[in-house]
Amino acid sequence: MMKNLYQAASYQMLRRIGLTAGAVIFMAGCASTPAPTAQMAVSRAAVSDASNAGGNEFAPIQLKSAMDKMAAAERAMKDKDYVVARQLAEQAQVDAQLAGAVAQTDKAKKAAAAVQEDSRVLRLELNRKTN
Repeated sequence: MMKNLYQAASYQMLRRIGLTAGAVIFMAGCASTPAPTAQMAVSRAAVSDASNAGGNEFAPIQLKSAMDKMAAAERAMKDKDYVVARQLAEQAQVDAQLAGAVAQTDKAKKAAAAVQEDSRVLRLELNRKTN
């Protein structure tokens, strides 16, 4: 009888320890996601760079998408939903990089067209002066 009582007490103690350890591990797992402050800063900089590169003019859809996702990431940060904040910030960064690349490409195309037009006008001038 003493042996059964001892076993029951040991079982209850081990069960309590197991439940406590499980709760501690669960809580540590939930609290282990750090705030994505570095990713947020990188994404903000990417959106700013895209805007400065002419994203509003040359890639308004991509830039708006980046800005909307960045705003959603900021809201998720305030709500301490760090996983969602990181995902949205990463998406905003990619959209902003796309907007910047589109803007730079379109600017380069315009510059190339202007150079070709200047070259054409110069050739016409040269031809007119030689004739």
